Amino acid sequence: MDKLVYKKVSDSKTEQIQILMPEHINGFNRLFGGKLMEWIDVVAAVVARRHSGCNVTTASVDNLQFKAAAYINSTIFLSGQVTYVGTTSMEVRVTTYVEKLNGVRQMINRAYLVLVALDENDNPVRVPGLILETDEERLEWEAGEKRRELRKQRRLEAY
Repeated sequence: MDKLVYKKVSDSKTEQIQILMPEHINGFNRLFGGKLMEWIDVVAAVVARRHSGCNVTTASVDNLQFKAAAYINSTIFLSGQVTYVGTTSMEVRVTTYVEKLNGVRQMINRAYLVLVALDENDNPVRVPGLILETDEERLEWEAGEKRRELRKQRRLEAY
């Protein structure tokens, strides 16, 4: 059996910047939610790939909260990090902000996604453990444990 590897949250942290263009806007002249969901999924996948060292697939979008609108020509800042790991899955939080020209950021969205690491045959594979270095990381881990239990309950209720 392989020795379990551990990685820090900071090892896989990922940021992405976008400027809202006309093709990103919906009929109400705001950021189209589906486009933001695409960007969130990409950021989460990069975080999970960096953490696991494997290809990944999105298993679920656990929570996606739209807090405020964003408009054309806005700078959009997405930040993703691992918050919890299981055996083959990783929970990733992606927070999205509108960044003003003076650098001040306003959160517009927070999402939690679960991604599964895959081997070369698309079978789930063990992921590294997570080293928690800050109080925020420990709190996210504890909340991630609770979200995992809620996901299990929802799966059972669905059948």
